[in-house]
Amino acid sequence: MSQRTYNQLWADAQLELSCLLAEELPAEPPRPEKDRVVFFQRLAMLFVRYTQIFRQLEKAYDLVVHPQKRRFIRSVLDSVMGRVLELKNEMVEKEFSEYHYMDDVLHDLKLIPADLEIPIPRYFHSERSKEVQQRKAMLTDILKMVEVTETPEVSGKAPVMAKEMSQEEAVKIIQVAERARQGRERAKFNMKNLNMNTVYRIKEPGADSAESAAVCIQKVWKGYVQRKRTKTAREEEMIFLGMYEAPRPAEMTAQAIEASTRVKQMEHEEAYQKATVDVMNQLRDVEGDDMSKSMKVQIQQWFTECRNATGTFPDYPDEEDGGSALIFAEKTPQQLLEEFAAKEEEEANTKAKGKEEKKEKGKSDKKKEDEEVGDTAVFHF
Repeated sequence: MSQRTYNQLWADAQLELSCLLAEELPAEPPRPEKDRVVFFQRLAMLFVRYTQIFRQLEKAYDLVVHPQKRRFIRSVLDSVMGRVLELKNEMVEKEFSEYHYMDDVLHDLKLIPADLEIPIPRYFHSERSKEVQQRKAMLTDILKMVEVTETPEVSGKAPVMAKEMSQEEAVKIIQVAERARQGRERAKFNMKNLNMNTVYRIKEPGADSAESAAVCIQKVWKGYVQRKRTKTAREEEMIFLGMYEAPRPAEMTAQAIEASTRVKQMEHEEAYQKATVDVMNQLRDVEGDDMSKSMKVQIQQWFTECRNATGTFPDYPDEEDGGSALIFAEKTPQQLLEEFAAKEEEEANTKAKGKEEKKEKGKSDKKKEDEEVGDTAVFHF
């Protein structure tokens, strides 16, 4: 299929996803459903529809070439996968079972049971191939590093020492090896003399020899052709009986097209990464100074406006709050000051509450001590 087909598949999935979000998040919240069967039917319907969207997005992401489109599809695809898992969890909690019967939902949507299968996304294998190869290489290196080169000692026992050999035993071993070598050399010499003394009679080339050669060649060729025909007939019979699957040229062509598409994906991704780096470097070299100067001017202007509005310079935003990003946000200085004031007030209330708790605790402890002192005084009188 062409890229236009996958773009249309992505557009259809986005449209269906928009409809589902409008149904799940209406303007007015619906009444809670008390009927368990109706509630499960609603969950099953959402589960099947989200599964279909997941299959469409996964197919589009696998074969779309454009790098920016693939990134956007990937974010939507991950969100849909998370929603499918949430719905499955809710169905298991409501039915107390991991197996559900949704024949009526399939009948209403005009689907088959195979449409309910959730395939493993193909990018799980394709995008993790490099990681798998790196792990294999790392494991191989580790095994080479820890490879044992010495003979391991038996636990709890002394290392086994080589058996000492006497001079007579060593002489016997050398003699046996030498006699075996002499026997091999003698056998080679005898075979050489036998071949030299053997006389072969070769027929002179003539009509009989040419005819016998032609017969031999014909016999070999006819045997080869007949074996090939027999193999073809056997395969046709197996295909007719349903034992073998017939080769489909269309499928082979589609596989070749998918392989070329994935090669294009890699090329476009590399070009996109390179272009991103080049653009960043160009912006940093050409417009970096101007951007830093304009940002400094904006920060100074923000501090000046805050001083004119409140009479004092505000504190610089903390890194946890966003730092200078708050200054460049689309907010007025008064709004930022109100947020800082609310935060400071909340911290002051927290501290005051902690102090009050400490005071109350101290009063209660002191009251207990006074009561104990009073009891002891009464006891002494």
